[in-house]
Amino acid sequence: MGGGDLAILLFASICVLLMLGFPVALTLAGTALGFAGLGIILELFDASYFNALPGRIFGTMNNTILVAVPLFIFMGNVLERARVAEELLINMARLFGRRPGGIGVSVIIVGALLAASTGIVGATVVTMALLSLPSMLKAGYRTTLATGTICATGTLGQIIPPSIALVLLGDIMATANQQAQLSGASTTGTVSVGDLFVGALIPGLILVGLYILYVLAVARFKPEAAPPAESEAVSLGALLHGLIPPVLLMSLVLGSILLGAATPTEAAGVGAVCALALAASRGELSIAMVRDAAQSTVRITSMVFTILIGAAVFSLVFRGLGGDVVIEEFFTTMEGGPTAALLLVMLGIFLLGFILDFIEITFVVVPLVGPILIALGFDPIWLAIMIAINLQTSFLTPPFGFALFYLRGVADASVPTGAIYRGVVPFIVIQLGLLFTLWLFPALATWLPKLVAG
Repeated sequence: MGGGDLAILLFASICVLLMLGFPVALTLAGTALGFAGLGIILELFDASYFNALPGRIFGTMNNTILVAVPLFIFMGNVLERARVAEELLINMARLFGRRPGGIGVSVIIVGALLAASTGIVGATVVTMALLSLPSMLKAGYRTTLATGTICATGTLGQIIPPSIALVLLGDIMATANQQAQLSGASTTGTVSVGDLFVGALIPGLILVGLYILYVLAVARFKPEAAPPAESEAVSLGALLHGLIPPVLLMSLVLGSILLGAATPTEAAGVGAVCALALAASRGELSIAMVRDAAQSTVRITSMVFTILIGAAVFSLVFRGLGGDVVIEEFFTTMEGGPTAALLLVMLGIFLLGFILDFIEITFVVVPLVGPILIALGFDPIWLAIMIAINLQTSFLTPPFGFALFYLRGVADASVPTGAIYRGVVPFIVIQLGLLFTLWLFPALATWLPKLVAG
């Protein structure tokens, strides 16, 4: 057995252990250290590789880009507790609800605004489910359509900036781009989180539009599945009162990045402060609320950074065993060239999404294949957006789609689990359709970043 074979066995072992439910960070680091010890015994791994480990961990903790992660999470937690979505959804439902498919359209629009304000999938799904699912079912919506719309809308936080997934992908793809450049590949220059935020805008808006078109098409051809609902009229003042605050917050965060006035980390700080101001203006700000939001932020951030450290150990051991060379040789020599390589990676990420979380795939798979695909000539911004959309499906694909779990946890017992699973299928198809469209027209992800850059 060679070092490359041991590296592939390491990757397979980690995937199996993650499927069995072991903690991600401990699985990554512990399994990697175990295989490193085996490699030392078999003289397939040089222990001096570990000299680089402290620098990698310190670099992760000292990375200013990743500071945006806790700030965006805190912003989302504050907005969730400020009940911004509740007022907005009620008013939007009153505006569109008396039209066929109107409540579904309202859920998608509000979910998109929440995604652009918070970027937290679980919070969006739970909020939408508690506020809109009873209303949709009471109005006569087909259960599969109602649950599918809510689950799919919640995942918009994965692709619409500011997205935690894009922040993590931006950091990983920047490193992958540097590795590709060091290997002698001709790349498009630097990659930043801001580039991904800008590049994701058009695909994100297209996805929102496709969701709305699907709901309207169902209402048109199957009126009994999405009937109009009886609702009160909404005044313009009430609508604007609920709509303006999240739109202003979104404009401040994304606008400052688009105009080059702030980095994503600085914009995240602005967003966190503005979220507190918004909560105060609504009378929801209190010490208890801030404490709860901060505690939730610490828990999620600690989980992310612990996984980052575990991923650093795994990456170090995997490369020390020669696994990166094995993967590079496989992709560069396979029949079909770069197109076949990208197709295989995208198919692998989609299938792994059935059994692994997006964070696990982001930290385990993307660092391994990213440098190779970039070296094969793929634009790193376009590639990152493609991966982000592909990872978005992992929230919807059973049996371990987290959006399904979130909805199942708050939905009434009368809503069958099977209906939730069937309801997301059309939206998975829509996401895959967008992925294929983006493959055919890369400018959808690269045109706006180039325009902003120059």
